[in-house]
Amino acid sequence: MVIVIDTSAVIAVLTNEPDRSRILAATQGAKLLAPRSLHWEIGNAFSAMFKQRRITREQAQEALRLYQRIPLQFIDVALPRAVDLAAQLKIYAYDAYILVCAQQSGEPLLSIDAGLLRVAQELGLSVIEI
Repeated sequence: MVIVIDTSAVIAVLTNEPDRSRILAATQGAKLLAPRSLHWEIGNAFSAMFKQRRITREQAQEALRLYQRIPLQFIDVALPRAVDLAAQLKIYAYDAYILVCAQQSGEPLLSIDAGLLRVAQELGLSVIEI
């Protein structure tokens, strides 16, 4: 099985959020795809957590060590398509990259972001809800 995974799901696993065990169960044995932008979005998520004092630098570094162990396959997404989708749907570019990744690959999207899943379904994409 191949699954497109988004940042919300990866962060939930890395930071031991309540959905962690269900995400791990849903992805066990699967090949995980993500757009190359995932690296920067992970960094952005940690920087937001620093501002909110939800995570220390040491905790972030440990989470990044775990992140490096996740067997992800990164793919390039069509930037013009992503920008067009962001404009059309009034969504952030990072969300558009994930959606285009799922469109290009034809694989289901796993996310814990209800808004992103709703948009994906409106686009006719297959989703995996946790």
